[in-house]
Amino acid sequence: MFDSYDPFEVALPDVVIRGRRTRGPADGLGGVGIQGSLPLVLLHGHPQTHLMWHRIADDLARDVAVVAPDLRGYGASSRPAGGPDHAAYAKRVMAGDVLAVMDALGVERFGVVGHDRGGRVAARLAADHPERVSAVLLLDIVPTEAMYVATSRELAESYWHWFFLTQPAPMPERLIEGDPRAYVQGVIGSRYAGLEPFPTVILDHYVDALTGPDAARGICEDYRAAATIDVSHDAADRAARRLIEPKLHVIWGEHGPVGRLFDPLAEWQQVARTVTGAALDCGHYLAEERPNETLAAIRRWMSQPN
Repeated sequence: MFDSYDPFEVALPDVVIRGRRTRGPADGLGGVGIQGSLPLVLLHGHPQTHLMWHRIADDLARDVAVVAPDLRGYGASSRPAGGPDHAAYAKRVMAGDVLAVMDALGVERFGVVGHDRGGRVAARLAADHPERVSAVLLLDIVPTEAMYVATSRELAESYWHWFFLTQPAPMPERLIEGDPRAYVQGVIGSRYAGLEPFPTVILDHYVDALTGPDAARGICEDYRAAATIDVSHDAADRAARRLIEPKLHVIWGEHGPVGRLFDPLAEWQQVARTVTGAALDCGHYLAEERPNETLAAIRRWMSQPN
């Protein structure tokens, strides 16, 4: 896994972002991609880390320079306190982390692929910094506000952690840290494909990332921010009729709640200027359940003019 990658670490005032990047020249990743491709950022979901891309990362590195960070609060990146308004985990702030990483690597413009929570960071990054983002590919999400507005019994049962993690600290943190394996396997294993697509070494890595004092703080603050400050930022964009400008492509699992309960293209067309997309024959975890199809979708998206 990640045989073509080296680790990186970028220290910011309140957080250290760690991850992996493809090997390239010491002065940055620009120009490494083939056929004029810009570097690509891969942003993971919950309760995962950048290792969620392990089935496609090395193949993708043959085509383009890749940067795969752990979001703040996840994996090997640090977990700052969220503050009373959870602002430290606003997707606007997390998008800023990505920009800081790319600045440190000497990259001005790049594409972004985001799954789950990483998709929400990618969408905010494109909304706030269209001059830096060439195009966006989102995996199995619809806009955050749309999820809350459309909450039904089926959605609440499928996305129970959305409501559990937002409870006041330290209750959810203590319950997760009391048995992090039960939490990781409960969230991932309850989805369409169960645990079969996930090697033990990967599940163990996700469990390790949630083991120890304050280990679960980041994921809880991420969701608390989503339910508060992120929704406010999205509402402000909507009130100002401000759309996501970079081209947005969406793929989703037809057997997951997003595919069953929403029309993802219609939802994203409400907030983005140019939207395309299609379903894959899988559940929520596209890159693990259908790696070949996901990789092919990324390559097709990369081949389109921006």
